Amino acid sequence: MTLDSLVSASPAGPARSAGIGVRCQNVVHIYTTVAGHDVVALRGVNLDIAPGEQVALLGPSGSGKSTLLGLFGGLQRASAGKVLVDGIDISRIPEAELTRLRAGKVASLLQGARRNLLTYATAAGNVDFARRGMASADVRRLPTARQLLEQLGLGELTDTPVNSMSGGEQQRVALAVTVSSGAGLLLADEPTSQLGHADRDAMVDLIQRVNAGLGTTVVIVTHDPDIAARIPRRITIRNGRIGSEGVHGRDYAVIDQDGAVHLPEDWADDYPPGSLVEFEETDDGFFVRRVDVAPPGEH
Repeated sequence: MTLDSLVSASPAGPARSAGIGVRCQNVVHIYTTVAGHDVVALRGVNLDIAPGEQVALLGPSGSGKSTLLGLFGGLQRASAGKVLVDGIDISRIPEAELTRLRAGKVASLLQGARRNLLTYATAAGNVDFARRGMASADVRRLPTARQLLEQLGLGELTDTPVNSMSGGEQQRVALAVTVSSGAGLLLADEPTSQLGHADRDAMVDLIQRVNAGLGTTVVIVTHDPDIAARIPRRITIRNGRIGSEGVHGRDYAVIDQDGAVHLPEDWADDYPPGSLVEFEETDDGFFVRRVDVAPPGEH
């Protein structure tokens, strides 16, 4: 029996497992440091993620990728613009409604497996605990803890206490617990950090199994290009803006709303900030040429 058929066969009908979409419209996020300085973390981000997509957010530290993930999960609110999750502008809804959304439609996997788990409890006990705030009718529509763990390939850990598991096993169980509510959107911040190669690959396999089996929309933040290469859509954040997208193995620059384009990183030495360029339209598109112009008054 597949995960799909297991969910569909629950007594009360299909579980809440269909993926949900995310949309950003001109999103700006500003935060204040402890020293009282304002920092612009996101600068007019526009982004659409379709239901059921898998997306990796990449970028250097401080680029804004984790901030964007936090906005998707309602952990922070945008300073300007709209963040639409399943059609709801979560930047403007009351806190109580936001809490219900986080408990049902949106699942967030925090960095570090133990931050997501009760270490003294078993894997099944953690799943049951994660569902404690759900309505009984909703729980009945979901696979049991044992069924869920078995279908995600973690059946042998069902009755194992978390503190007896390896680090890789804990991280995989944490993922299963995170999606156990039947959420339509999974947000994972560095889900493979501090894992060896085998555990890292097993974690990505599990993420993709959740996506394929439940239709869950997946958005992960990662620094690892090898992990990003396994995700169908890759978005690079640079200086609070979307710099490029990778789709079907190719990378593309993204034009901002104001017409700005981030140059590829390996062009940085040839086109330093402040460079003057001219564009020439050709039959194949546009040709970019750097030009050197003498300052006024010089010949």
